[in-house]
Amino acid sequence: MTAFVLVSESFTGGWIWREVAAGLREAGAEVHPVTLTGMGDRRHLAGPGTDLETHIQDVTQLLDHLDAPEVVMVGHGYGIHPVLGAAGRRPERVARIVHLDAGMPRNGDPALALVPDGAVREQLLRWTEEEGRAVRTDGDEGDRLVPPPSQDRWERWGSLAGVPADALARLTRLAAPQPAGTLTQPLPLPDVVSGLPATGVLCTANGSSIAMVQTVVGLGDPALQALTDPRVSFFELDTGHWPMLSLPDELAAVLLRAAAGKGHRLTPAADEPPAHLRRFLLDVPARPRERTGRVDLHLPDADGPRPAVVFVHGGPVPAGVEPTPRDWPAFFGYGQLVANLGAVGATVDHRLHGVGDYGRAALDVAEAVALVRADPRVDGDRVALWFFSGGGPLSADWLAAPPPWLRCVAATYPILAPLPHWGIAEPAFRPATAVRSAGALPIVLTRVGRELPEIAVTVEEFLTAARDCGADVEVVDVPLGHHGFETIDHTDEARAAVERAARTVLRHLGG
Repeated sequence: MTAFVLVSESFTGGWIWREVAAGLREAGAEVHPVTLTGMGDRRHLAGPGTDLETHIQDVTQLLDHLDAPEVVMVGHGYGIHPVLGAAGRRPERVARIVHLDAGMPRNGDPALALVPDGAVREQLLRWTEEEGRAVRTDGDEGDRLVPPPSQDRWERWGSLAGVPADALARLTRLAAPQPAGTLTQPLPLPDVVSGLPATGVLCTANGSSIAMVQTVVGLGDPALQALTDPRVSFFELDTGHWPMLSLPDELAAVLLRAAAGKGHRLTPAADEPPAHLRRFLLDVPARPRERTGRVDLHLPDADGPRPAVVFVHGGPVPAGVEPTPRDWPAFFGYGQLVANLGAVGATVDHRLHGVGDYGRAALDVAEAVALVRADPRVDGDRVALWFFSGGGPLSADWLAAPPPWLRCVAATYPILAPLPHWGIAEPAFRPATAVRSAGALPIVLTRVGRELPEIAVTVEEFLTAARDCGADVEVVDVPLGHHGFETIDHTDEARAAVERAARTVLRHLGG
């Protein structure tokens, strides 16, 4: 008989697993939904000392009092932190760890690093700083509580897709304030945890998918290569962040399959280069390249100032990945292509290493644009910005208030609205809203027919808004193209799309 320990998301308690627990028990499993100290019907126990360590002890004590020799531990959202902490103390009791629409925290990571609501994350950071000063002065860590979202703000903590109205009302009514220390205290995570079998259950309507994880693993971050271990499996659920409310029967079935070691396995890195390091689909004659800081200039054979195209890569790209994006064949190829067409191509490395880095990356891009426009070989009044993939949200500010020198914005297989699990509500990173203020600014959008569904939804939202406001959008379709097609799909269709997009952008620059 399989035994499950279920630990839920912030603000909730063991009550949220009611339907899932019933389904597991009907299948013959032993089930233990956990209500952590200060949460659910134990909210009255919260105090100044309630922190992540308290919750780790809650789960560890439960393990110590179970007769089952091994258990499957399920952590939903925040719940993965106490699950991993307890697993590190009782690894011999853990048959498998299930990350249910949850992140992959590392040793020393506080849960606030994965808090999706940006405003709450900033508040927690301020509290952490203030309490740090208090500890140094008088030892008083304070008594901070993060209030649960109101019913109309749960979306900031994850997609509500599929959640019935009565379940959302129950979620709001029973939600409890979260002790801040549970979100700000670093997670102690010994190495032994990385050797335990694990399963990721990804909720696609919340912006996660197996294909996206495989893509990120392909970037070469050594810390993510463990995901290709055969003991690690993955499932997808076509729903939002709360599958225990939206698809309880399906979730119960997936948990039983995970406990049995079933699921999709990621493909380990092959002998051939990963997709992003394969050859650019066009053979482009070599042009000179100059490097200044985070910017490379690909220079045309021309006298006098020339228009410029600034290429903004996607992401997030984990810090430390080598080579960096401006040396990836696709971006190098685009820079060389526009240089051969008579413009200056500028490729930029910006610091979008996580979804919380969009503000910093936006500053990096603005700094790079200023550097490019100031170069004497560039006509600073004729500049285009070209965004790719996860760099798409960085286009919003430029669309919302286009400066007179910005002659065109291009986007290729872009994300054009924040994915639900990012927790980004600010319009500064929502091109699908900003396009309504773009006026007559030309926009060139390259759309791939085999796009990841969670990204395709944002493109359609953008195009709908563009049609409503009469924005000047030209769509270059690649019906058989994949995300990142320039190094994957070496077809005549793909080559024609790249050449058409580049020549269209240069036409808007007057070049």
